[in-house]
Amino acid sequence: MTKTSEGTTEDIAADLASLRQDVARLTESISALLRNEALGAGQRVSDAVDDAKTRFAGTAADVRSRVNAVGGEIEATIERNPMTAMLITFAVGMALGMMTRSRH
Repeated sequence: MTKTSEGTTEDIAADLASLRQDVARLTESISALLRNEALGAGQRVSDAVDDAKTRFAGTAADVRSRVNAVGGEIEATIERNPMTAMLITFAVGMALGMMTRSRH
C-alpha cells in the first residue's frame, strides 16, 4: 500500500472509532433521558392518585357531616311535632302496603 492509502485507512479507522464512541454516548444519553421520563411519569401518576384520595376523603367527610346535620334536623322536627311524624309514617306505610299487595 502507498502512504496515501495507509493514511486514508488510518483516517477511516479513527473516524469509525470516533463514531462508535459518539453512538455509545448517544445511547447512554437516550437511556438516561428515558429513565428520567419514566420516573417523572411515575411521580405524576402517584401525585394524581394522592390528590384523588385527598379529594375523595374530603368529599366523604363533607357528605357525612351533611347527613348527620339532616338527621339531627329530622329528629328535632319529630320531637317538635310527634303527631305529624306519626301520621306521615302511617301514610307512607299504607301506601307501601297497597303497592306491594297482590292483585289476585
